[in-house]
Parts: sequence; C-alpha cells; structure tokens
Amino acid sequence: MKLFLIFGAINGFIAVALGAFGAHGLEGKVTEKQIGTWNTAVDYQMFHTMALFVTGLLLAKFQSGGLQWAGWMFLVGIIIFSGSLYLYSVTSVKTFGMITPIGGVAFLIGWVLLGIAVMRNL
Repeated sequence: MKLFLIFGAINGFIAVALGAFGAHGLEGKVTEKQIGTWNTAVDYQMFHTMALFVTGLLLAKFQSGGLQWAGWMFLVGIIIFSGSLYLYSVTSVKTFGMITPIGGVAFLIGWVLLGIAVMRNL
C-alpha cells in the first residue's frame, strides 16, 4: 500500500514539474504539435498518478494480488506511455512514438484489474 502512495506522490511531483517545463521551457523550441504531445504525456501521467493513489488506498482496506498488479501496471504504463511521449516530443524519433501503445495497454490492464478487485472486495 505505502509503496503505491509513494509512487503516486513522486509521479505527481514529476507531472507538475514536467508540465511547467513544457509550458515554459519548450515554448519556441519545439512545434505546437510537439507541445501537444508533451501535454498528452503530462495528462496521462497525472491521471494515472491518481490511479496509483486509489490503488494504494484500496490496498489499505483489503489485500488483493490483482490490486497490486493494477498498481504495477499503472506505474509501467506511466513509464512507457508518458516516458515515450516525452522523448518523442523533444526528439521526433518515431521509435519512441511506436512503443507508446505498449504503455497504453499497461494502463488498460491496470484499469481492468482495478475494476475486478473492486467488484470482488467491496
């Protein structure tokens, strides 16, 4: 439980910092499309930061292997999805954009596992 709350706090900090960097540090250095990609990465990182917090709080209420896997999938999704979009937006290397869907699948798996754990335990 505590681990996912810590990961949530760290990722919340990083999302805010990278959002500010994108708004101020990238302005005039990359295209509007690249800033849009950067902002998508920030948005998904923050959405799934909240999912990490929910997962951590639910683990305080009940232990579930599926719930723990959901948390790991959210973290993996943040790293792969948002991380690849951050890299793609500043480098334009298409390989980074091509691995982004793997992170998206990790997010989807996390949400399914979270839903199943909630149905079984609440």
